[in-house]
Amino acid sequence: MGAEAETVCVTGASGFIGSWLIMRLLEKGYTVRATVRDPDNIKKVKHLLELPKASTHMTLWKADLSVEGSYDEAIQGCTGVFHVATPMDFESKDPENEVIKPTINGVLDIMKACAKSKTVKKIVFTSSAGTVDVEEHRKPVYDESCWSDMDFVQRVKMTGWMYFVSKTLAEQAAWKFAEENNLDFISIIPTLVVGPFIMQSMPPSLLTALSLITGNEAHYGIIKQGHFVHLDDLCMSHIFLYENPKAEGRYICSSDDANIHELAKLLREKYPEYNVPAKFKDIDENFASVAFSSKKLTDMGFEFKFNLEDMFVGAVETCREKGLIPRSHKKQAVEDKIQAVEDKKQAVEECKENEAAPAS
Repeated sequence: MGAEAETVCVTGASGFIGSWLIMRLLEKGYTVRATVRDPDNIKKVKHLLELPKASTHMTLWKADLSVEGSYDEAIQGCTGVFHVATPMDFESKDPENEVIKPTINGVLDIMKACAKSKTVKKIVFTSSAGTVDVEEHRKPVYDESCWSDMDFVQRVKMTGWMYFVSKTLAEQAAWKFAEENNLDFISIIPTLVVGPFIMQSMPPSLLTALSLITGNEAHYGIIKQGHFVHLDDLCMSHIFLYENPKAEGRYICSSDDANIHELAKLLREKYPEYNVPAKFKDIDENFASVAFSSKKLTDMGFEFKFNLEDMFVGAVETCREKGLIPRSHKKQAVEDKIQAVEDKKQAVEECKENEAAPAS
């Protein structure tokens, strides 16, 4: 497939992966229909509108995973669809209705729209490593033949469990629909996605990836034995597989494995101004290593361009530039103390004023 005059649809366009993917598609000459829940929310779509070539090669379309048929119009006339959108709320109070059902129903609605269009030649689905390796007894190496154990996930309900369930059931439903309707469908299975980004808010995956800096201990279990891929490598793999007529089935996209101790060492060396822990409660320094194999992807000719340091430096620097994390824990501590003193002074002044005020 060539990019010349080719129109593709990208769902979840304003998100971490979707926005970067659109940037790369525009650079390669594609015309992009970008779906978002609210095209009129300038704050949420500003970074898309400011992309090079966006004014001539990108249009915004209103669509929502929870609204049946809302993708039909955007997909009609496209030759390809990149389905990136997914609800990702680890703190949801109603995971069944806020995460799991919208994810499954959403992917099926998009598959139906592709089948109805008669123009879509290929669908690329962004899956998750959570569809592959979540089980009680982990294997030394995971490949595309592996699926997570849903009974185990539902029983244990670890951090992010609703995301693992939603992505697994959604991908399985998509494969079933694709086979029954003769659709050219492939899924890409990224591990934890890290790197610089263009969206304005903190990407959900970086809440986990940078938890050693932010101190979000609930996410330490996810990076205990971490597997990572750079955002740009992931997006370029989407385009690579879309353009390769021989691509079929599932593809793991993961370039680096690192455990929490190795990751903490890297961050302490690169950013000594942060209080990155050296030891972790209930996490032993010696545990069996687990790997994700991207052999199927690299055997197709794809090459990863970024390493673990590139990913985390890019992520940290972007978060700093956007004011999403402090530039230093030490500086933040000083600023907090100054603010506390100022607050105390203000409280004393207000108290004096109240005491001096005449009784009514």
